[in-house]
Amino acid sequence: MSFADLKLIEPLLKALAEEGYTAPTPVQVQAIPHVLAGRDLLGIAQTGTGKTAAFALPILQRLVTQPSTLPAGSGRPPVRVLVITPTRELASQIGEAFRAYGRYLRLSTTVIYGGVGQGPQVQALARGVDILVATPGRLIDLLRQGCVRLSGVEVCVLDEADRMLDMGFLPDVRRLLAMLPRQRQTLFFSATMAGEPAELARGILRDPARVEVTPTATTVERIRQSVLFVEKPSKQDVLERLLRDPAMARTLVFTRTKHGANKVVARLLQAGIGAEAIHANKSQSQRERALASFRAGRTAVLVATDIAARGIDVDGITHVVNFDLPNVPESYVHRIGRTARAGADGAAISFCDRTERAYLRDIEREIRMRIPVLEGGPPRIEGAPPRAPARPPTHSTDEAPPGAGQDRRPHGPRRDQRQGEQRPGEQQRGPRGGGQGGRQGGGIQRSGGFRHREVRAPAPPASQDSRGPRDDRPQAPVSPIFTGPRPRGDRPWDSSRPPRRRRGSGPSRQR
Repeated sequence: MSFADLKLIEPLLKALAEEGYTAPTPVQVQAIPHVLAGRDLLGIAQTGTGKTAAFALPILQRLVTQPSTLPAGSGRPPVRVLVITPTRELASQIGEAFRAYGRYLRLSTTVIYGGVGQGPQVQALARGVDILVATPGRLIDLLRQGCVRLSGVEVCVLDEADRMLDMGFLPDVRRLLAMLPRQRQTLFFSATMAGEPAELARGILRDPARVEVTPTATTVERIRQSVLFVEKPSKQDVLERLLRDPAMARTLVFTRTKHGANKVVARLLQAGIGAEAIHANKSQSQRERALASFRAGRTAVLVATDIAARGIDVDGITHVVNFDLPNVPESYVHRIGRTARAGADGAAISFCDRTERAYLRDIEREIRMRIPVLEGGPPRIEGAPPRAPARPPTHSTDEAPPGAGQDRRPHGPRRDQRQGEQRPGEQQRGPRGGGQGGRQGGGIQRSGGFRHREVRAPAPPASQDSRGPRDDRPQAPVSPIFTGPRPRGDRPWDSSRPPRRRRGSGPSRQR
């Protein structure tokens, strides 16, 4: 079947040919006729299967073939199509898709989101907008200021509908839907839709057509998934060894927290591996620069939080690494869906420590398969783009980092490094604690008025893990990729030192 068989108009067919589209995907074949007919729709399909074109193409054709029946009035022209997305990156990509498909149509598209000044967005809205792509927060702000009208919306699209209907976005979505006309067409698209979001969708959609190309939460068959059991202290070392393999040409690494993403990037840069971070604490300009560098191949590694699990569409991502397993199984599906897009091959490698094994079981239950243990090096991907050149490390691996052991304060070295030097007018102080060497026996020593904590080994693990039975799968065999420190859980415990007591437990220590 071709796009012409879907009864699309000639300007759209011409734009699709210039974009390199030859045949519609299954979700497009099933969804476009329903959208052209004006029915509400619930579309469920894997990531990377062309869901954006499945609703953008028929919407553009409707706007051209069915002019608005509302009078223009004396104010600004009303918005005819509203697309609501959870992230800025996804909103930007959807806006670009509408402009690309509608390049030969006299229709205007505007994207609004937070993190940037609203002046240009307000000016664009004042000139009149046919298609508005927005994130909920900035859209509600502009509605309160009277900068946008939603009384003329004919079609409303919720992309990544399962996330838009969770408890984080649900209040804003309800508020926005209440401002729309009752007579409208509503489209929900997502890669996963189950549980409470599915129930909410049934209450919003009116007699919807359901398009489900694949069973809910199945993963793309072209992604080679694997898991590597490694304890948290060793994850960074294992990641660096993986990324040094030329097979990891363009890699997306996911962490659970923003601080974790920054920490991973800092360590990679010290090791001479080019990497950038993208998360909510970054400004929009920083996020756009990092994404553009990654998309252009200047940066080989992009480290991100789940904000990028649904907002990144980059061709040629060869590997996805879950540095931290997500605690929501559906997020795993969206994360690994960033690779193997548009018919390409890809690989997903997940690190799992002992605290994340429950997450792994939930993920395997969700995707209905058992993820094999990684053996050897990372999978090779045919047709991978050229790898970005490695950066020289910020310091020699045989030497301490710059500034190590030096005080960075402008007023000079620390007191204990001055070896008894005395400032003018300062009295000489002896050691605290009433005895030589300060406090004894408590793991804390004082020298020159500064405290130094002695790090002690933790207590030996119990014979039975308190978190439940351990995974019975064997650990990954040691290969040249993993010739580093073994996971902490496999090291022999030092029983020569007593376990360190927590504060407030046991008898009080003598001072």
